[in-house]
Amino acid sequence: MFALWPAPELLWIWGGLAGYAASAAAAGQRWSRRRSDGDLLVIIPLSIGVLLFAAAITHRWARVGHGPFLTLFEVLLSNLFSLGLLYALAYWRIPQIRPGAVVALPLLLVFGIWSLTASPEPIPLPATYDNYWLWIHVATGKVFLAALLVAVGNACVLLLRGTEQRTQGRGSEIEALDATAWRAVSIGFVFDTLMLIAGAAWARDAWGRFWAWDPLETWAFVTWLAIGVALHLRVTYRLPAWAGCWMIVGMFVLAVLTFLGVPFVSVAVHKGVM
Repeated sequence: MFALWPAPELLWIWGGLAGYAASAAAAGQRWSRRRSDGDLLVIIPLSIGVLLFAAAITHRWARVGHGPFLTLFEVLLSNLFSLGLLYALAYWRIPQIRPGAVVALPLLLVFGIWSLTASPEPIPLPATYDNYWLWIHVATGKVFLAALLVAVGNACVLLLRGTEQRTQGRGSEIEALDATAWRAVSIGFVFDTLMLIAGAAWARDAWGRFWAWDPLETWAFVTWLAIGVALHLRVTYRLPAWAGCWMIVGMFVLAVLTFLGVPFVSVAVHKGVM
């Protein structure tokens, strides 16, 4: 399968994965030692990996004539770039998400390994697909998944530490991790909503209809509804902390299966494009 890839793309992809692996290892060391320093050892290799994935996408784009929108390989490759970039920016600016990197960065590596199993063979981009709504749809989807990645990182850290552990004071680390996770979910919900609206507008140009309840559209709505219900439960009821964390994990899994699974096993016309 690797023989199908031009050498620069393959080298940049492996280099990007190496950068993400080094960043994940640094996050793991930071976690195991319970230290608050060492952030540069996480950010620098992560940023290098982002640049290498950007180079791979640029080379492929020039070679095939369209962006990474259609095949499973292209969508995974674009997500490796966008999730890495957005997570690096969030890690740099928001200290409360840094403990969650011990989970979030290995998840990026899973996506990377997954991409190596997907066929890199390109397919043409239909002319009706290529409009500005496509870019809005894709961009909002990337932010949505990045927000859930931040949330699931924090949620898993809370589960690993024991969500019933509480320290005194409202400013405790446990409370900060939990609050930041749910803020990320809220941001994700906003961008998920924008993604669905932009996707409907894009579908009008691509297929002549706004909505048709094909498998991807149906599961995208289910994902949106699940996040909305989870936020309602979080605000309205005093749920146990562990229940909130598991809801976040469930939302992340549902989103990944919806946008990286359903389009590529369905026989419907609606594919990838995120």
